Amino acid sequence: MLVQMKIEGLLFDPRSSMYILLLKDMRKDAMRTLPIWIGKPEADSIAIAIGRVATPRPLTHDLMKSLMDCFDASVARVVITDIRENTYFATIELYVNGRSMYIDSRPSDAVALAIRSNAPVFVSESVIEHQYNDNLEGWLQNLKPEDFGNVM
Repeated sequence: MLVQMKIEGLLFDPRSSMYILLLKDMRKDAMRTLPIWIGKPEADSIAIAIGRVATPRPLTHDLMKSLMDCFDASVARVVITDIRENTYFATIELYVNGRSMYIDSRPSDAVALAIRSNAPVFVSESVIEHQYNDNLEGWLQNLKPEDFGNVM
């Protein structure tokens, strides 16, 4: 089963010096949030897309979107499919010439492209269940609004 998620925000984790992409379950009354640790370049790209910031030259994900537009391809959806040894895996479902194509991707790149394409983001229920334990729930409950600072 797939769960549609929304991008809840980006945080900086000073312990790991990495950024955390927070995805929240979109279902009514759902309280689950999935954190995915990502690198600074990917966090910057996601933040720029969320903020709809114009850049003087296209970034990598903007270039990917432009190439897709040239070939009349569109992102149907992004699915975070698996987690193995603390590494997340994702698939970008493209719609090209009347058929679906599936492209392996890092979740951060897939989400950066999904934002630019207004495509939905889904997570496999098994990934959410794998990560959702008492420690994670406590960590998420202790987040404060000031934790959601500007990542740029």
